Amino acid sequence: MAEIVVEPIEKYGLNKRKQAKTLFSRIGVVGCGKEGQSIARIAAWHGLEVVFVELSHDKIELAIDNIGRELDNRIENWGLTQSEKRAIMGRIRGSLDYKDLAGCDFVIEAIRSDDNTGVRSLDSRKQVFRDVEAIVERDTIIATNATTIVISELAAELQYPDRCVSLHFFVTSAEARIVEVVRGLYTTDAVYNKVSTFVKLINRDAIHVEESAGLISVRLYVVLLNEACEALMEGVAKLEDIDKTMVVGLGMRFGPFRHADLIGLNKVVRWMDNLYEEFGDPKYKPSPLLKRLVRAKHFGIQSGAGFYRYDDNGKIITE
Repeated sequence: MAEIVVEPIEKYGLNKRKQAKTLFSRIGVVGCGKEGQSIARIAAWHGLEVVFVELSHDKIELAIDNIGRELDNRIENWGLTQSEKRAIMGRIRGSLDYKDLAGCDFVIEAIRSDDNTGVRSLDSRKQVFRDVEAIVERDTIIATNATTIVISELAAELQYPDRCVSLHFFVTSAEARIVEVVRGLYTTDAVYNKVSTFVKLINRDAIHVEESAGLISVRLYVVLLNEACEALMEGVAKLEDIDKTMVVGLGMRFGPFRHADLIGLNKVVRWMDNLYEEFGDPKYKPSPLLKRLVRAKHFGIQSGAGFYRYDDNGKIITE
């Protein structure tokens, strides 16, 4: 019997320039805290390969574990199967090296702000953008998940600022099927349309927002929270009843106090400081009640106490 000759088919393929490229087959995420984990999980859920960059192996393992636990919750409550979880987790990989972002079609910056200093993270985000641009191809889109820092300011120092855009995932309402998409001064129509396509690929609706610190969601929410704090300090109603009024009476998923605890009061105060700096309007200045809680390290669920007190499972303690 004649010997079967096996030859690799790669040499018969098209060269790289002529090979068809799938739009958004692989995305990168820089920073895999709460926001980055949500982005990575959503993208991998919808079949995209994800590589995220973190600062240490411990942070990579923590991110992977947290994503796995969130998927376990979906198995228990949403009908996800174990095999589907394995497939999703198999599409997510962590790295310490920006070079692993090479080949990504889309890179999203989602770094944490500095909880210790409370200062704006503009400079560190700009550095991330520069580091990413040094690695990725010319047509790779670079985005930020920041809400109170405008994309034009982040992109201005890049060689190709036209590739940059801003988008905001609603992490505290993970099933909210919308993403705020923001065009910067440099953003081309082609890039903006591609990002809108990406949002559709992950089964979300794009909310088109003109460039403005705070977008829609943050600008409206922080004013509501400030007014809720004023009503509480004036003794108009109890904290629980203010939240209940907004949930039951106006159909909000969470009341303003509960939502602030979910987001993190330290993060909310940073948002408000940034908006007050940007617009100079007193309506954005953090309530004294908010600032007092943050000074006491009562950040919300993450610290076990905020407007409410929480047990180890994140449940409100009612005693």
